[in-house]
Amino acid sequence: MFVVFAANGALNGSWTPRVPALAARVAAGPGVLGLALLAMTAGMLLVAPLAGRLAERFGARAVVVTSTLVSCAILPLLGLAGSVLALGVLLFGLGLSLGTMEVAMNVGGVAVERRAGRPLLSLLHAGYSVGGFAGSAAAGLAAGHHWPPSRHLAVVAAVATVVLLAVCRGVPAGAAPADRPERPRVALVKQPVLWLLGGIVVFAAIAEGASADWSALLLVTRHGAGEGVAALAYTAFSLAMAVSRFGGSWAQRRFGAIRLLVTGALVAGTGLALAALVPSAGVALAGFVLAGAGLSTSFPVALSLAGSAGHGGGEREVAFVSTIAYGGFLAGPPLVGGIAQATSLSVSFVVVGLLAALIAPAAVSARRREPQAASAQ
Repeated sequence: MFVVFAANGALNGSWTPRVPALAARVAAGPGVLGLALLAMTAGMLLVAPLAGRLAERFGARAVVVTSTLVSCAILPLLGLAGSVLALGVLLFGLGLSLGTMEVAMNVGGVAVERRAGRPLLSLLHAGYSVGGFAGSAAAGLAAGHHWPPSRHLAVVAAVATVVLLAVCRGVPAGAAPADRPERPRVALVKQPVLWLLGGIVVFAAIAEGASADWSALLLVTRHGAGEGVAALAYTAFSLAMAVSRFGGSWAQRRFGAIRLLVTGALVAGTGLALAALVPSAGVALAGFVLAGAGLSTSFPVALSLAGSAGHGGGEREVAFVSTIAYGGFLAGPPLVGGIAQATSLSVSFVVVGLLAALIAPAAVSARRREPQAASAQ
């Protein structure tokens, strides 16, 4: 399962660094390019509920394999797109396939946790972070050697296909009867615990998106850093998140899911506030390290709790919370940009820090709503 998560991260991390080349190929300006890129997130948002039902019906393994193969088929086509419309359609399709893969692999991760009897989803998400780093590094290398995106992405797709076929047996085919806690089925929208867990992932998604999209600009405009130093902000954030996830499963066993979420929220909120308010590039970089470390377990722990709170294998519950998370990724950039336009980018990051800190009360409330699931983790 670790390799499957890494493959998903690599697929996501491979194409985003090639956006400048893709934009140049289709002669896209910032505005229309933004709409094309938005199509991918929209695809992920739309498909997430269906992906949970597919995983419940056919099993996580079948859905992971199918969606990965579709993703690998679409990826090289991005480099062949001849217009902005074609690029947007392909990105929408990639969002559908990668969104399906992400939901199904998290369902599989929850099943692995249940069978192992200990939390593992944070460690599996570390695989995603490692894959994303490797994919983006390879993309930079390919760009540096003047490989066109079509050639580079075709190689990525071929490697991902071979890796998938080699490890797919490690993905649970479906939750075994013993893995499925018997609880009365209740409509998802009527389960407060799922909305609270959704709040956790939304706040985390907004904070992660702000760090990805706006951190470099914050360092340049607020702290007077050069572009080279400013670019390190998201690198520091991502590296801290990846490293922290390796210890996340141990920390969850040692301290419990809720305590881990609360502590992480306070660390992340503090880090983002420091980055926004202290006029020092060094302090800002340290703040983004704290933010990455604090947010590292928010997604995997929230999804783990959603699966534990669910009926059967938790497929629909994981999909429900994932859908809310994609909504956060969709709404985050315009939210931060709108606040920055009305006030300043520093104020935007203070607001984002406050949202990250709100993970703490949401986690405590989730424990009160679902004490059995929370304590089991």
